[in-house]
Amino acid sequence: MSRIETLTIERLGHRGEGVATLDGKPVFVPLTLERENVTATIEGSRGRLVEIVTPSPKRVEPFCPHYGACGGCQLQHLEAEHYRQFKRGLIVDALSRAGVDATVADPITAHGAGRRRVTMHATKSAAGFMALRSHAIHDVDTCPILVPPLARAPEISRAIATVVGPCDVSLTASDTGLDVAIRAKGARAGAPLTKIAQRFDLARLSLNGEPLILLRRPMVAMGPSNVPLPVSSFLQATARAEEVLASLVIEAVRGGKQVADLFCGVGPFALRLAASAPVFAADSDIHAIDALDTARRNTKGLKPITAERRDLFREPLGVFELNRFDAVVLDPPRAGAKAQAEELARSKVSTIAYVSCDPQSFARDAAILIAGGYRISAVTPIDQFAYSTHLEVFAVFYRAKSAR
Repeated sequence: MSRIETLTIERLGHRGEGVATLDGKPVFVPLTLERENVTATIEGSRGRLVEIVTPSPKRVEPFCPHYGACGGCQLQHLEAEHYRQFKRGLIVDALSRAGVDATVADPITAHGAGRRRVTMHATKSAAGFMALRSHAIHDVDTCPILVPPLARAPEISRAIATVVGPCDVSLTASDTGLDVAIRAKGARAGAPLTKIAQRFDLARLSLNGEPLILLRRPMVAMGPSNVPLPVSSFLQATARAEEVLASLVIEAVRGGKQVADLFCGVGPFALRLAASAPVFAADSDIHAIDALDTARRNTKGLKPITAERRDLFREPLGVFELNRFDAVVLDPPRAGAKAQAEELARSKVSTIAYVSCDPQSFARDAAILIAGGYRISAVTPIDQFAYSTHLEVFAVFYRAKSAR
């Protein structure tokens, strides 16, 4: 049974919700800030904001008209400097819990022109993101954190759902146009989808992983190369974040004569690193490996890139394989690289450049590497996931030359 209570918000939780204490237990109230007095409808550990009685001086007016109903963003109401402090605090807290002593730098803002990829939930009547604390779709007409080429993403998604029924629509702004991938149960290809692709001038339209319509091959520039994107390919959320991370990685491994790029994806690091050193690149996604290999063949002036399909969770590079490299780049998915970190901790690799999209798994892997004799640089947060509680993290791990 729900009840209305007056609460004092004590802090922000890791999901961006205000945390208060009621009857000795935490209550989580979205859209509130530290030290605010609020009234909220309480049900269990969840609170729904009714009124802000005493607003925080950190509070600002959200710029998106959908904010508060749409669940896509969590922090538009937080003033810029305190927003940056919150983001930095995510990695500070994760490192502390893992027992890792490291300096955490101020975040680098990498929003750039906006997010270049988005997934929308769509029906015939609505397209957008899940509503706040709900499985219902909040219909949007626009999303101001997306790059301009994705401005029609809701319209495109609704048009597709009219044809195929309820679906998820992933849209990526490539250099040659929009790459659109549909996930829908029981949907079949047909003439209406061809008309939609032509109407919106889509570069490619795919259904359940299979390309249906190809007007232009989706391509993305990465350093000196142009990479053909596989269907539903992973990219850093913003082009600016990719540039920032690549510059940090290149600087970290500078001078390395043999470099490994593990969890390489389509090659945002490998293709840049190969300008100065041979690169071994590995990833479990065969389509990403094929795209990287195609880009390599079509780029002049690169050092050799050996691209291999390999599941690094089940089959990490072992110590003897690793010891031929001067430097290793890690960019794993959210689960981190525990198995690979354990092998690296036993290796002689002198430099590890670690890129992570999850502070928790990064902190766990950092502890493994440090226990194996590595020392950690300052940790740099990169904020490409604007106004969300997600964060990119970068750090370098060094092994003393005399070790092992």
